[in-house]
Amino acid sequence: MKVVLALDGISPCGEVVKAAAGRPWPSGSSFCLLNVLDPYPFVRAPLLLDRAKTKVRENLETAACCLEGLGADVTIAIALGSPRRGVNAFARDWQADLVMVGSNELRDWEAFFLGSTARSVLRHAPCSVEIVRPAREMVNGELRKGMNILIATDGSEFSTAALRSVGERPWPAGSAVKVVSVLEFLPPKEFSYLSRREVEELGAASVEEARICVAKGVELLKDSPLKVYPEVSKSTDRSYQVLLDEAEKWDADMIVLGSHGRSGFDRAVLGSVSEAVALHAKCSVEVIRHPSSRATA
Repeated sequence: MKVVLALDGISPCGEVVKAAAGRPWPSGSSFCLLNVLDPYPFVRAPLLLDRAKTKVRENLETAACCLEGLGADVTIAIALGSPRRGVNAFARDWQADLVMVGSNELRDWEAFFLGSTARSVLRHAPCSVEIVRPAREMVNGELRKGMNILIATDGSEFSTAALRSVGERPWPAGSAVKVVSVLEFLPPKEFSYLSRREVEELGAASVEEARICVAKGVELLKDSPLKVYPEVSKSTDRSYQVLLDEAEKWDADMIVLGSHGRSGFDRAVLGSVSEAVALHAKCSVEVIRHPSSRATA
């Protein structure tokens, strides 16, 4: 597995590096610690650009030392250009499977409207993306064991790719996963031409379909050492809000979603479920990009 850690070059062992260092990874995995440095501020001061590159390299080398315990191949890279485009371009050229990027920019509403680096990576990276947030290490005053992972499924091939990705990877001992399907209820006014009984039948069919999706998800994870829990949410709230609420109740460390799907898991659409969850979640969020849906930067 090839993983790009997109770093700001300022905090050597920040949350992204800690998250990577704190998990087991598939055998043969390799990591590249990347900083994309914008040269524009240094146009009239090339010597300052050289100093900035030297400092960034020192910090990346320090961060690489934080990953020594993984026993994996770790390299560093500095690219010049716009971070919003440079991370995606590097991930494509390096043929990365996953990009991990910090969430700090997603908290800044001005950056949100202008288009933050993390948001650009989430939308346009050619591979899966994880928005990393600080881990909650303590539970009820005790050190947490394992991870709680929430996986959203709608039965699509993209949800299946997300489930398989989680099931095929190693996780910390004691980790558990909850497979959640959100009911696709529509407001009653949308069915003004139907009788109440017919609307109830549609609702019952939606519940049954959600149960089937969850059952298939559980089946895909049967060979995983993860503890698996099924959940059909009966909330009629917006899909992304339901997932956020379920993650809070589950005390999730990570939410995993497919990048596309019937429920709007679409990286290219403003306001998509995956983007909304990544923006508002209190935990890390990983959006799995199905190989057939990978986009160019």
